Amino acid sequence: MLGFVVRRLIVSIIVLFVASVLIYFTVTSFGDPLGELRSRNPPVPEHVIEARRVAIGLDKPAHERYLTWASGVVRMDFGDTLQGQPVNELLWRRLQRTMRMVIASVVLSLVLAVGVGVLSATRQYSKTDYFFTFSGFLFLSMPVFWLAALLKEFAAIRVNQLVGRRIIYTTGSESPRLTGDFWDRMANYAGHLVLPTIALALISYAAWSRYQRSSMLDVMESDYVKLARAKGASRKRVVFRHGLRNALIPLTTVVAIDFGAVFGGAIITEQVFGWSAMGNLLIQGLRDYDVNVVLAWMMVTGVLVIVFNLIADLLYGVLDPRIRQ
Repeated sequence: MLGFVVRRLIVSIIVLFVASVLIYFTVTSFGDPLGELRSRNPPVPEHVIEARRVAIGLDKPAHERYLTWASGVVRMDFGDTLQGQPVNELLWRRLQRTMRMVIASVVLSLVLAVGVGVLSATRQYSKTDYFFTFSGFLFLSMPVFWLAALLKEFAAIRVNQLVGRRIIYTTGSESPRLTGDFWDRMANYAGHLVLPTIALALISYAAWSRYQRSSMLDVMESDYVKLARAKGASRKRVVFRHGLRNALIPLTTVVAIDFGAVFGGAIITEQVFGWSAMGNLLIQGLRDYDVNVVLAWMMVTGVLVIVFNLIADLLYGVLDPRIRQ
């Protein structure tokens, strides 16, 4: 197992390196970081533009700038933005906000997907199965901005009116100038987290529940499940001990692969709910042609995807001991 992990890490490092090279030269070739400065009216003096060009390193060849950036990444330093602000500071603060949303949505999606998938499979072609099938396809095809509007109206405004105070927030990741003790801050974070988490989770759950249902149906028709039934094992034991554990393996693969899509989907969700997080950072970096910001987003996202895929590989051995042999 240790050798497997080491091999996966080596391959992942190579993939990250190749991806960083491609993204670096793509971003540096399709835009001018000094374009806004050049387009000002009245015109900015040429010597000022040239001084700014030297200050941000654009006077050096592209490959030399990349090697400088790569040497900094080895030391966990992503450099500075075009405005001179350390990327590490921006990255860490915004990553915390995005990870709150992504982790909460993944956990909620998994709980719903496993529960609904098992229930639909054990009651195949029943009204319950049809209801969850319909709702799954409905959420899967629903645009996130429209789902967000519905949630703001029915899950926030009306709930707040019902309780007589604001407990669910419709915009932002936390209130401006947030003060108070630990529990006050946690309650504020949770109130802002409810709507984007639900919006992101419902879309993921819709797809994952279909995978879980299909996997559960296949497992329940397998020989070892039929043997367990023939031996007189209770329905609960057959479903959860023999069926669910093995049916989770395909879903584990799907969740690990989809984590990057969930993280990417958070970009739209953050924009809809006004979160200043990783998605906003990426859009700002692309708009300003700020290669350090774009590469920092890519590296963090790539590392998270690698980690979750590695966790999924390790979970295979937990779910099915035969894989460890």
